[in-house]
Amino acid sequence: MNQYEGIIMRVIKLKDVINTTGLSRSSIYAYMAKDEFPKPIQLGPRAVAWVQEEVQEWLQVRLDARC
Repeated sequence: MNQYEGIIMRVIKLKDVINTTGLSRSSIYAYMAKDEFPKPIQLGPRAVAWVQEEVQEWLQVRLDARC
């Protein structure tokens, strides 16, 4: 059983990741290179998207850390 079984996943494109996090494209990829941001999933030869829940969890961790 994988962690996503029975869960409806929504994937979001880079533009939505940028709008959600407030990060630039280069910052997102820099965090990914350091394994500090969720990795995208490959949708096709030239298309990727991020699992919305993973991006929201990443952002929540940062919000929680500021308190």
